[in-house]
Amino acid sequence: MNELSDLLDLRADAPLPGDDRLAPRRATLMEAIRKDGVRGRGAATRKPVSPRRRTFLVTGAGAAALAVTGAAITTLPDGTPAASGRQLLSPQASADALELAAATVEKSVTAEPGPRQWVYEKTTSLGWGNRSDVKNTWSDRDEQQTSEEWTRWDGTGAARLPGLPPAGDTSGFDPDELQVWYGPNREEQWRKEGYDDRSQRQFWRFLVTLPSEPGRMMRRIREEHAIGDIEGETRVERDWREVSVLHRSVLIPSNVRAGLFRSLARIPGARVERGVKDPLGRPAMCVSVRYDRRAASGWQGKQELFFDPTTFAYLGEVKRAAPAKLPAGFAGKGTEAIVSARAAWGVVDKPGARP
Repeated sequence: MNELSDLLDLRADAPLPGDDRLAPRRATLMEAIRKDGVRGRGAATRKPVSPRRRTFLVTGAGAAALAVTGAAITTLPDGTPAASGRQLLSPQASADALELAAATVEKSVTAEPGPRQWVYEKTTSLGWGNRSDVKNTWSDRDEQQTSEEWTRWDGTGAARLPGLPPAGDTSGFDPDELQVWYGPNREEQWRKEGYDDRSQRQFWRFLVTLPSEPGRMMRRIREEHAIGDIEGETRVERDWREVSVLHRSVLIPSNVRAGLFRSLARIPGARVERGVKDPLGRPAMCVSVRYDRRAASGWQGKQELFFDPTTFAYLGEVKRAAPAKLPAGFAGKGTEAIVSARAAWGVVDKPGARP
């Protein structure tokens, strides 16, 4: 049981404050950030920062202020400023960084594709081996696989490269030839059967119904069973799994993306790291939680989500499993981590086309 999450849920239906109420607090906050930035650049020592959590709405000017004072809010675990390289933000600075991400994506525009358009995604997957010489770096890869997939928006088509070999005789099979499948529209059938199977269009239309406020959003997601239940899973574990799965969607309405970042900020133990690289070596912002014990889902240790540090687009994830306790469906002798990265994505007019 997590008392903080339960307490926040009790107020999830409360109306959000208006600008008349937020404006004085926003001005006070930005003045405090400005002063912190001056102290961080010019003083030899820092004054203690109150551990109270500040909840605020970032305007365009506020986002710019956070960007220029980033060094002032970035700290190491002992509370001292981080000089360079990989930087673990304090819990408060992590919440501020996630609010900045939410405010940034909230201003973007994501349009719904037409029914005959295709969603394109190029992904790279790899894993680590359970060997004594593994140093937990991206160069210690056991196996790397890259694939491209196209999914028609109305759910009536799919395509893939490289192709999957057929059952039985594989003579003449060319994996570099684009495989395309078409079928009937099954959206009504999927709707009746629940949310485990659905077209891209159905999933989008579910997402657009979600409230922006993170408490109400997560409660609605749990009520709809957007992903399968796992026996024994805690509320915190469930929320992390829900948010990480939804972030992997190629197309997400802007208000929902913002709500997902604010939901991450509410997950106990979630921290932000700056100055990191994603699995493909790209600059990234990392959001992580740590399971000291094996979670009901089978994961254990540090679980990471990677985002573009400027646009906050999803880049990939690392999921570490408990020793010899990989979830069903993940084969591989001695594998301790599942690593995936999104190399490219977008909307195109036909299978085989790339953005």
